[in-house]
Amino acid sequence: MPHRIAILWRGDREARRTATPQNNRYHRIFEELAVLDIHAEPAVFDEEFADEVREQLLATDAVLVWVDPISRGKTRTVLDAVLRDVAARKPWISAHPDVIVKMGVKEVLHRTKHLGWGTDTHLYRSAVDFRTAFPSRLQSAGPRVLKQNRGNDGQGVWKVELLSKRAREDADMVSVLQALRGSMPEELPLAEFITRSEVYFAN
Repeated sequence: MPHRIAILWRGDREARRTATPQNNRYHRIFEELAVLDIHAEPAVFDEEFADEVREQLLATDAVLVWVDPISRGKTRTVLDAVLRDVAARKPWISAHPDVIVKMGVKEVLHRTKHLGWGTDTHLYRSAVDFRTAFPSRLQSAGPRVLKQNRGNDGQGVWKVELLSKRAREDADMVSVLQALRGSMPEELPLAEFITRSEVYFAN
């Protein structure tokens, strides 16, 4: 009996209803698995029908997950809970959420910077830490690139450049540009940018 694998990606109810191995961006994966006599089936996920997807995954041997950390304002919080539950019961999950927590985050750039490919990388573990340490680092080291720990498509990735150095720290002006497609440079007080960035520490 061929192995049964679910290919999981995010979509709405209509996408789930109409999904086939041929009508999606992962069709080549379905084709290659079929060559190996592995039955692959679409598993379109959304929080609205998470329980339905859970039942589908429990009937498989493995799940290949293709869901970004952030998509249209939604995170993987609900999905990761589903995947942990499914993995605890039998099916193999790639990649398991606990692995992603350790490896699929920007923090790995800081943890491995001593291995040869690293660079001048710093880690801010809290909004207070960021507010305290970042201004002086920006002044001494020049333009910096900031990345939220989990993200994709340039979301939460900022280039920050100091425009002026004044006596009062909160009067420093910066130019900021997010890596998200279509973003435009913006000039604002450094203190305002720091306050705006507190959202990245919420989780």
